[in-house]
Amino acid sequence: MLETLVQTLINGIVVGSIYAMVALGYTMVYGILGIINFAHGEVMMIGAMVAMTVATLLLKAGLPVLLVLILAAIAAMVVCMILSYTIEKVAYRPLRNAPKLAPLITAIGVSFLLQSIAQLVWGLEHFPFPELLPSKRIILFGDVGITMREIVIVIVSLIMMTGLLTLVNKTKLGRAMRATSENVGVTGLMGVNPNKVISATFMIGAALAAIAGILYAMNAGGKVHFFMGFMPGMKAFIAAVLGGIGNIPGAVVGGLALGLAEALGAGYISSEYQDVFAFVVLVVVLIFRPSGLLGQRTADRA
Repeated sequence: MLETLVQTLINGIVVGSIYAMVALGYTMVYGILGIINFAHGEVMMIGAMVAMTVATLLLKAGLPVLLVLILAAIAAMVVCMILSYTIEKVAYRPLRNAPKLAPLITAIGVSFLLQSIAQLVWGLEHFPFPELLPSKRIILFGDVGITMREIVIVIVSLIMMTGLLTLVNKTKLGRAMRATSENVGVTGLMGVNPNKVISATFMIGAALAAIAGILYAMNAGGKVHFFMGFMPGMKAFIAAVLGGIGNIPGAVVGGLALGLAEALGAGYISSEYQDVFAFVVLVVVLIFRPSGLLGQRTADRA
């Protein structure tokens, strides 16, 4: 009984770490512009597809696996950052003063557009993601264990999330991001270029999504396809709402809480309804605490 519980918690933390990284992109954009970027899950998908393509080519060229992983991650981050910069400039910036419904509909349209582009580039096939991390299982006690790949996922997620919190709270760019989230117009009068700050916010969120896409692809059966960003994107949005959308620590807490809730539901009720638990959590949160677990804390909004 104890072994099952510990193993379930480990699985939940691994998945929740990935949700938290994607949720940060949602919460940063909402915190600074007040819009929900539903295309963020597709940015994650593009990152995974680019990494898969680059890694496959480099492995065929005979490069070491670790170097392939690093180069594939860099390529995915660069492509996703350029993509998000373009999306913000072309799709969202012209609608900055429009009613909130306009950018929401635009985000959904951009999401479908990115899926269509992925279909044109990679087709409808499900591609195997190269084995870039060791899958050896380490036994902790009894039947409880964790793979090296899962350990790397948790460590990388912690490093990325800690780095983002440091950037937001300790750097000049972070202060500009927090100031822009309070009032875009006044920030401009203070000598800060809000367009550059908003573009930087999209690009940072895209870099996190690219890494999350790679980790998700390696953890979720090793298959990538044009539709793979939809469900993790939705769950990351739920995680952002759960933690208090617009609140960076809240996105981390929400991601981990959602991962644990999913794992416990799948482990003790039924794995067939694993995706349903996320939406049940969303409904419960919206009914009893619409502002999220840390929704009252606005000081750390990006």
